[in-house]
Amino acid sequence: MLRDDFDDDLEIITGAMEGGSTSHCGGTQRRRSIMRNRLQAHKRLMLDYFVESPVYPPRLFRRRFRMRCPLFCHIVFEVEDHQPYFIQQRNAARTLGFSSIQKITDVLRMLAYGVIDDYVDEYLRTSETTAMESLKLSAEAVVSLYSDQYLRSPTTHDIARLLADDKSRGYPGMSIDCMHWKYGEVCILAISAKQLLS
Repeated sequence: MLRDDFDDDLEIITGAMEGGSTSHCGGTQRRRSIMRNRLQAHKRLMLDYFVESPVYPPRLFRRRFRMRCPLFCHIVFEVEDHQPYFIQQRNAARTLGFSSIQKITDVLRMLAYGVIDDYVDEYLRTSETTAMESLKLSAEAVVSLYSDQYLRSPTTHDIARLLADDKSRGYPGMSIDCMHWKYGEVCILAISAKQLLS
């Protein structure tokens, strides 16, 4: 019994010295804080893509962000105006939080590359919680801001414009779609093709 009390006390003291807490302290377990250097990550991101002479040229911005820089900045400003979460603020410790550009870049990297939030942490220094919250809130903001324009059925004007664009590029203006074929016709064509190849 005395040995168990000593072990419990030792565990509490060791936990306090390591900066964490244990489940024996009576409260919830605290997360260990990670020094992310978020301001340095923001500066690096700005120097890489958003200054007058960036490290990476516009073609690499387009490839990595899947859009041009002016469109990205337009989306950032509109999402920031629509959702206060994206405005850079000070946290409870009075340190600056992540910038809107960091949060939106985080979201676009996850969507564009299909990676998890831990992957973008290495470059943008955002936490898993921030990345997932940014993803959720940016999706809601984008749907709210752009659904009337971009998530609607195409109008006859849209279709005419798209067909004209396709025609100028040499596309025939039709979609080859086999979904309307009956199963028997497909089998006959497949058998005929197989006989031709043999």
